[in-house]
Amino acid sequence: MIISISGIRRILLNRRNIPIMSMPIESMLLAVNSNFLVFCVSSDDMMGQSFASLVLTVAAAESAIRLAIFLITFRVRGTIVVESINSIQG
Repeated sequence: MIISISGIRRILLNRRNIPIMSMPIESMLLAVNSNFLVFCVSSDDMMGQSFASLVLTVAAAESAIRLAIFLITFRVRGTIVVESINSIQG
C-alpha cells in the first residue's frame, strides 16, 4: 500500500520528464505483484502466483510500448519534455 501511494505521489509531483513520470507506474505494478504473492502465501492458494506472472507480462509489454513511443516522440520533436508535447493537441 505504501509503495502504491508513493508511486501516485511521484507521478503527481514530477511532471517534467516523461521517462521519469513513467517509472512510478512500474513501482506500482511491483506493489501489486508483491500483494498478490503475499496473499497467495497466506491463503495457500496458487492463483496469486499466476496473477503475479500475468502482471509481470503486462508490465513488460507496457514498458516496450512506452519505449517505442518515447523513441518516436524524440525523433519527431527532438525532446521528450512534457511542456513541448502538450503542443501536439489539435
